[in-house]
Amino acid sequence: MRKTGEKIKTSKWDPSEVIETKEDVLAFLEGALEENDPEFLFKTIGYIARSKGMARIARELNLNREGLYAALSAQGNPSFITIARVLDNLGYQLSVKQKVPA
Repeated sequence: MRKTGEKIKTSKWDPSEVIETKEDVLAFLEGALEENDPEFLFKTIGYIARSKGMARIARELNLNREGLYAALSAQGNPSFITIARVLDNLGYQLSVKQKVPA
């Protein structure tokens, strides 16, 4: 039992540790796209890439691993071609659908 005033130990949650199946990847991508926030999308693609092996993806795309990590971070600003190539490597592509009126 925890004593009053005792600190609770926590750890930062890493989504890349729970992305295992194609359905997980699709759910993360769809959720990120629904947020309509490019930074969130880039970060989410980074989580997915880490779950599948960032070093392997970078090598297969002939990119610098550290640069790919940086590009797919919350502060990153990857080019559209980088996003398209990473998604293609993972077996996905972006698509467009009409926005549902509020």
